[in-house]
Amino acid sequence: MTEETVIIPEPEFDFAAYVVEKLGDAIESHYVASDVITFVAKRDAIISVLEFLRDDAVCEFKMLVDLCGADYPDRIERFEVIYNLLSLSKNARIRVKVNTDENTPVPTAVGTFSAANWFEREVWDMYGVYFNNHPDMRRILTDYGFEGHPQRKDFPLTGYVELRYDEERKRVVYEPVKLTQDFRRFDFTSPWEAMTDMQLPGDEKAMRPERGYRDLRAEKEVI
Repeated sequence: MTEETVIIPEPEFDFAAYVVEKLGDAIESHYVASDVITFVAKRDAIISVLEFLRDDAVCEFKMLVDLCGADYPDRIERFEVIYNLLSLSKNARIRVKVNTDENTPVPTAVGTFSAANWFEREVWDMYGVYFNNHPDMRRILTDYGFEGHPQRKDFPLTGYVELRYDEERKRVVYEPVKLTQDFRRFDFTSPWEAMTDMQLPGDEKAMRPERGYRDLRAEKEVI
Protein backbone atom coordinates (compact mmCIF):
# COMPACT_ATOMS: atom_id res chain seq x y z
CA MET A 1 0.00 0.00 0.00
CA THR A 2 1.62 3.23 -1.21
CA GLU A 3 1.49 6.26 0.95
CA GLU A 4 -0.04 9.30 -0.78
CA THR A 5 1.59 12.67 -0.35
CA VAL A 6 -0.76 15.13 1.30
CA ILE A 7 -0.30 18.72 0.09
CA ILE A 8 -1.43 21.32 2.59
CA PRO A 9 -2.46 24.51 0.76
CA GLU A 10 -0.88 27.75 1.91
CA PRO A 11 -3.28 30.13 3.67
CA GLU A 12 -4.72 32.80 1.40
CA PHE A 13 -2.58 35.94 1.42
CA ASP A 14 -4.29 38.79 3.28
CA PHE A 15 -3.20 41.87 1.33
CA ALA A 16 -5.04 44.34 3.55
CA ALA A 17 -3.41 42.93 6.68
CA TYR A 18 -0.02 43.11 4.97
CA VAL A 19 -0.44 46.81 4.15
CA VAL A 20 -1.73 47.66 7.63
CA GLU A 21 1.20 45.80 9.21
CA LYS A 22 3.74 47.64 7.05
CA LEU A 23 2.23 51.11 7.39
CA GLY A 24 1.09 50.88 11.00
CA ASP A 25 -0.53 54.03 12.38
CA ALA A 26 -0.57 55.69 8.94
CA ILE A 27 -3.72 53.64 8.19
CA GLU A 28 -6.78 54.53 10.26
CA SER A 29 -9.09 51.83 8.88
CA HIS A 30 -9.81 49.69 5.83
CA TYR A 31 -12.81 47.98 4.26
CA VAL A 32 -13.98 46.43 1.00
CA ALA A 33 -16.48 48.25 -1.22
CA SER A 34 -17.52 47.02 -4.68
CA ASP A 35 -14.78 44.37 -4.50
CA VAL A 36 -12.09 47.05 -4.05
CA ILE A 37 -10.05 47.38 -0.85
CA THR A 38 -10.25 50.91 0.52
CA PHE A 39 -7.69 52.25 2.99
CA VAL A 40 -8.44 55.36 5.04
CA ALA A 41 -5.08 57.04 5.66
CA LYS A 42 -4.08 59.80 8.03
CA ARG A 43 -3.98 63.09 6.18
CA ASP A 44 -0.38 63.94 7.11
CA ALA A 45 0.80 60.43 6.14
CA ILE A 46 -0.84 60.22 2.72
CA ILE A 47 2.40 60.69 0.77
CA SER A 48 4.25 57.92 2.62
CA VAL A 49 1.22 55.65 2.09
CA LEU A 50 1.10 56.35 -1.64
CA GLU A 51 4.86 55.89 -2.00
CA PHE A 52 4.72 52.54 -0.22
CA LEU A 53 1.86 51.31 -2.39
CA ARG A 54 3.75 52.42 -5.49
CA ASP A 55 7.21 51.04 -4.63
CA ASP A 56 6.62 47.93 -2.51
CA ALA A 57 7.23 44.71 -4.48
CA VAL A 58 4.01 43.13 -3.20
CA CYS A 59 1.93 46.17 -4.19
CA GLU A 60 3.37 47.93 -7.28
CA PHE A 61 0.42 50.29 -7.66
CA LYS A 62 2.33 52.51 -10.04
CA MET A 63 -0.60 54.24 -11.76
CA LEU A 64 -2.86 56.92 -10.31
CA VAL A 65 -6.00 56.38 -12.36
CA ASP A 66 -8.09 59.05 -10.67
CA LEU A 67 -8.12 61.49 -7.77
CA CYS A 68 -11.44 63.01 -6.80
CA GLY A 69 -13.37 64.57 -3.94
CA ALA A 70 -16.60 63.93 -2.04
CA ASP A 71 -18.59 66.13 0.33
CA TYR A 72 -20.39 64.96 3.48
CA PRO A 73 -21.56 68.19 5.19
CA ASP A 74 -22.73 66.41 8.37
CA ARG A 75 -19.20 65.29 9.22
CA ILE A 76 -16.71 67.41 11.16
CA GLU A 77 -14.18 66.70 8.40
CA ARG A 78 -16.70 66.99 5.61
CA PHE A 79 -14.45 66.29 2.62
CA GLU A 80 -12.90 63.08 1.35
CA VAL A 81 -10.02 63.03 -1.10
CA ILE A 82 -10.03 59.69 -2.93
CA TYR A 83 -7.04 58.17 -4.73
CA ASN A 84 -7.77 55.29 -7.15
CA LEU A 85 -4.64 53.27 -7.88
CA LEU A 86 -3.94 50.55 -10.45
CA SER A 87 -1.25 47.87 -10.52
CA LEU A 88 -0.71 46.57 -14.04
CA SER A 89 1.73 43.88 -12.90
CA LYS A 90 -0.68 42.55 -10.25
CA ASN A 91 -3.84 43.28 -12.27
CA ALA A 92 -5.42 44.87 -9.21
CA ARG A 93 -7.00 48.12 -8.05
CA ILE A 94 -7.17 49.74 -4.63
CA ARG A 95 -8.57 52.94 -3.20
CA VAL A 96 -7.05 55.28 -0.62
CA LYS A 97 -8.98 58.04 1.17
CA VAL A 98 -8.11 60.93 3.46
CA ASN A 99 -10.50 63.22 5.33
CA THR A 100 -10.20 66.97 5.76
CA ASP A 101 -12.24 70.07 6.52
CA GLU A 102 -12.69 73.42 4.80
CA ASN A 103 -9.54 74.95 6.27
CA THR A 104 -7.00 72.12 6.52
CA PRO A 105 -4.90 71.45 3.40
CA VAL A 106 -3.86 68.03 2.13
CA PRO A 107 -0.24 67.34 1.06
CA THR A 108 0.06 67.32 -2.72
CA ALA A 109 0.74 63.98 -4.42
CA VAL A 110 2.26 65.56 -7.55
CA GLY A 111 5.76 64.50 -6.50
CA THR A 112 4.59 60.90 -6.15
CA PHE A 113 2.25 60.71 -9.16
CA SER A 114 2.58 63.48 -11.76
CA ALA A 115 -0.99 62.73 -12.90
CA ALA A 116 -2.20 64.21 -9.61
CA ASN A 117 -1.53 67.75 -10.85
CA TRP A 118 -4.75 68.45 -12.75
CA PHE A 119 -6.78 66.09 -10.56
CA GLU A 120 -5.90 68.11 -7.45
CA ARG A 121 -6.68 71.36 -9.25
CA GLU A 122 -10.13 69.98 -10.06
CA VAL A 123 -10.76 69.01 -6.42
CA TRP A 124 -9.68 72.50 -5.36
CA ASP A 125 -11.97 74.09 -7.97
CA MET A 126 -15.03 71.93 -7.24
CA TYR A 127 -14.74 71.43 -3.46
CA GLY A 128 -12.28 74.03 -2.16
CA VAL A 129 -9.83 71.45 -0.75
CA TYR A 130 -6.37 73.02 -0.85
CA PHE A 131 -3.24 70.96 -1.56
CA ASN A 132 -0.02 72.06 0.12
CA ASN A 133 3.03 72.59 -2.13
CA HIS A 134 1.08 72.08 -5.34
CA PRO A 135 3.05 73.67 -8.21
CA ASP A 136 0.04 75.42 -9.80
CA MET A 137 -2.92 75.60 -7.41
CA ARG A 138 -5.56 77.46 -9.45
CA ARG A 139 -8.99 76.75 -10.88
CA ILE A 140 -9.22 74.43 -13.86
CA LEU A 141 -12.91 74.04 -14.80
CA THR A 142 -14.59 77.26 -13.73
CA ASP A 143 -13.70 80.79 -14.75
CA TYR A 144 -11.07 82.78 -12.84
CA GLY A 145 -13.69 85.07 -11.33
CA PHE A 146 -16.00 82.25 -10.23
CA GLU A 147 -17.25 82.45 -6.64
CA GLY A 148 -17.52 79.36 -4.47
CA HIS A 149 -17.03 75.66 -5.20
CA PRO A 150 -19.93 74.17 -7.18
CA GLN A 151 -19.80 70.53 -6.07
CA ARG A 152 -20.22 71.32 -2.40
CA LYS A 153 -23.60 70.09 -1.20
CA ASP A 154 -24.51 73.55 0.13
CA PHE A 155 -23.75 75.33 -3.14
CA PRO A 156 -27.02 76.65 -4.69
CA LEU A 157 -28.07 75.08 -7.99
CA THR A 158 -28.47 78.53 -9.54
CA GLY A 159 -25.03 79.68 -8.40
CA TYR A 160 -24.23 83.07 -6.93
CA VAL A 161 -23.39 85.06 -10.06
CA GLU A 162 -24.12 84.85 -13.78
CA LEU A 163 -21.79 85.75 -16.60
CA ARG A 164 -22.82 87.71 -19.68
CA TYR A 165 -21.36 89.98 -22.33
CA ASP A 166 -22.22 93.65 -21.82
CA GLU A 167 -22.62 95.51 -25.11
CA GLU A 168 -22.20 98.94 -23.51
CA ARG A 169 -19.03 98.02 -21.61
CA LYS A 170 -17.78 95.77 -24.44
CA ARG A 171 -16.64 93.12 -21.99
CA VAL A 172 -17.79 90.14 -19.97
CA VAL A 173 -19.41 91.08 -16.65
CA TYR A 174 -20.54 89.17 -13.57
CA GLU A 175 -23.87 89.93 -11.94
CA PRO A 176 -25.85 88.39 -9.06
CA VAL A 177 -28.22 85.67 -10.20
CA LYS A 178 -31.77 86.96 -10.63
CA LEU A 179 -34.44 84.38 -11.40
CA THR A 180 -37.97 85.63 -11.85
CA GLN A 181 -40.69 83.61 -10.16
CA ASP A 182 -41.90 82.20 -13.50
CA PHE A 183 -38.61 80.36 -13.90
CA ARG A 184 -38.94 78.78 -10.48
CA ARG A 185 -42.14 76.89 -11.34
CA PHE A 186 -41.46 73.38 -12.58
CA ASP A 187 -44.27 71.02 -13.61
CA PHE A 188 -41.92 68.27 -14.80
CA THR A 189 -43.88 67.53 -17.98
CA SER A 190 -42.26 67.36 -21.37
CA PRO A 191 -42.77 69.92 -24.16
CA TRP A 192 -41.30 67.55 -26.79
CA GLU A 193 -44.40 65.58 -27.83
CA ALA A 194 -44.27 66.85 -31.40
CA MET A 195 -40.85 65.24 -31.86
CA THR A 196 -42.54 61.86 -32.35
CA ASP A 197 -45.70 60.58 -34.04
CA MET A 198 -47.20 59.43 -30.76
CA GLN A 199 -47.86 61.01 -27.40
CA LEU A 200 -45.53 59.67 -24.72
CA PRO A 201 -46.25 59.60 -20.98
CA GLY A 202 -45.53 63.03 -19.57
CA ASP A 203 -46.26 64.79 -22.87
CA GLU A 204 -49.69 65.99 -21.84
CA LYS A 205 -48.30 69.52 -21.60
CA ALA A 206 -47.62 69.75 -25.32
CA MET A 207 -50.12 70.56 -28.05
CA ARG A 208 -50.91 67.79 -30.49
CA PRO A 209 -50.01 68.74 -34.05
CA GLU A 210 -52.97 69.19 -36.40
CA ARG A 211 -51.39 66.96 -39.04
CA GLY A 212 -49.22 63.91 -38.83
CA TYR A 213 -50.25 62.85 -35.32
CA ARG A 214 -51.04 59.19 -34.69
CA ASP A 215 -52.12 57.80 -31.35
CA LEU A 216 -50.37 54.45 -31.58
CA ARG A 217 -51.67 53.37 -28.20
CA ALA A 218 -55.28 53.75 -29.39
CA GLU A 219 -54.48 51.89 -32.62
CA LYS A 220 -52.99 49.05 -30.63
CA GLU A 221 -56.18 48.76 -28.56
CA VAL A 222 -58.31 48.58 -31.72
CA ILE A 223 -56.09 45.86 -33.16
